[in-house]
Amino acid sequence: MAEEVVEPIRYTADVVATTPGGRVLLIERGWPPFEGAWALPGGHMDSGETSRDAAARELAEETGVRVDAADLLQLGVWDAPGRDPRGRYVTVAYLAVVPDSTPIAAGDDARTARWWMWNDLPPLAFDHSSILATALRGESANPDPIITEL
Repeated sequence: MAEEVVEPIRYTADVVATTPGGRVLLIERGWPPFEGAWALPGGHMDSGETSRDAAARELAEETGVRVDAADLLQLGVWDAPGRDPRGRYVTVAYLAVVPDSTPIAAGDDARTARWWMWNDLPPLAFDHSSILATALRGESANPDPIITEL
């Protein structure tokens, strides 16, 4: 009988931070994988941390944008094998709607943080375009509408 190989799984949280004016916040990654590519703010969950708390923490660390974790709306879970070249990663993605005047400051592993218009986004790392598409369609684990118009 063949021995079963257990694949290690790493858990992350990502945030679609958007404004009522139709902008979305992206970071330029500071190291591999996808160094120099644009991505959603996010990262690994710390020990004992929920995905919601990790999402709020990573958003603040990478962009300077602070939100209450309770105000984040869950968009869903992305867990396809191969979504990250480092191995098996499962992410829970959240939506944060912040005022148009929200200032940003790149930090942590982000080279740059920048607001982009929804209709003029650059190519994105990982499967982040799928996460953004879900936010735009208004689909989520939450029954309330996510983004009704931009």
